[in-house]
Amino acid sequence: MKTKTLRKNKVNVVTLGCAKNIFDSEVLMAQLRANKYDVHHESPDDDSSIVIINTCGFIDNAKEESINTILRFAEARKTGEVDKVYVTGCLSERYRDELEEEIPEVDGYFGTRELPRLLKTLKADYKKELVGERLLTTPSHYAYFKISEGCDRPCSFCAIPLMRGKHRSTPIEELVEQARSLAAKGVKELLLIAQDSTYYGLDLYKKRRLADLMEALCRVEGIEWIKLHYAFPTGFPEDILEVMAREEKICSYIDMPLQHASTRMLKAMRRGTTREKTTALIEKIRVKVPDVAIRTTLICGYPGETEEDFNEMCEWVQEMRFERLGVFEYSHEENTHAFNFEDDVPAEVKKARTGKIMEIQSQVSYELNQAKIGKTFKVLFDRVEGGYFIGRTCYDSPEVDNEVLVKQEDHTHLRLGDFAKVHITNADFYDLYGEVAD
Repeated sequence: MKTKTLRKNKVNVVTLGCAKNIFDSEVLMAQLRANKYDVHHESPDDDSSIVIINTCGFIDNAKEESINTILRFAEARKTGEVDKVYVTGCLSERYRDELEEEIPEVDGYFGTRELPRLLKTLKADYKKELVGERLLTTPSHYAYFKISEGCDRPCSFCAIPLMRGKHRSTPIEELVEQARSLAAKGVKELLLIAQDSTYYGLDLYKKRRLADLMEALCRVEGIEWIKLHYAFPTGFPEDILEVMAREEKICSYIDMPLQHASTRMLKAMRRGTTREKTTALIEKIRVKVPDVAIRTTLICGYPGETEEDFNEMCEWVQEMRFERLGVFEYSHEENTHAFNFEDDVPAEVKKARTGKIMEIQSQVSYELNQAKIGKTFKVLFDRVEGGYFIGRTCYDSPEVDNEVLVKQEDHTHLRLGDFAKVHITNADFYDLYGEVAD
């Protein structure tokens, strides 16, 4: 029985998973707004008549979070707290049949490429003239900027091609127009994302054109920082390093998921590289862009990973001293190549190994941060929290990297979205503390 009045035209979009899902939700929201819907992102007010859940289906923890969210809103629909619940995104793309059977209370399930069908279900028109337009869910001074969709890589552990399809680059001209539109709305920082950003252009132009794209984006007035994410190491286009070293707007930052250090494991993962080749690439990047910050991610507990493989990865992490690093426990995913193998590393071992890697990395991060004390960095401020203005240097991306904290009471002139020079006075494992330089 309904206990309150729902706003019939209000849509609450709930986003789970990665930055690419955030981008997709923003596109959906722009279309809904153009169709006169009152659309909100993760609204704190419980009065929406329609809820759309954009799900993640990447690894076990993400799938569990998505399923729990669906169940919560399906229950709300049963009790009349919402009228309609729709599910889209990666989990829905991958497990639609199972979801329809197990959670029939949901009014409709849609895949990652079914935005027009979802809009039609809501009696909304898909407006082609809005292609590239988004309703930002991030602070207005930065935006995730998807340059391509899908992936052609054969990585044995990854289900992304199952959910997102083959690689499809967006033409340079379209991306430049999107960047201009974002800059006109006050966006200063573009965070380039894709399933595989270094593959960019091969499908459209028959050659890698990431460097050309980055140079074109540098010409967009109002954009001050450009950061590169999800750069696949195999076939890495080294011409982007020349652009990075030359163009002030391109931050000396590369997010490059490397996954492992053991050549044996890299071969099993079908990564197309070796420890020696990966190490040589990292060293070349650091020579050509001396101040570069490299973020990477690793996987612990892949089938067949021995203590020797793991110890090799530990030694390598200590040796490479990555500026930023995250680590995942291996997730055994249906219909991937690795699913044919026994998931033979016990859960407690996976957990212990990820903890050990992060223990090593936290010490590396602490030492690198201590070296920043006494130096001054350009900082972009994102939010106020706990009495501090909190921002990032050009070596950090939102949510995943280090932050710079400046006391709010000492710098009342600062505004969110501002750049400022900050002199670092203290540092811990993952945060820097400082004062705005005169």
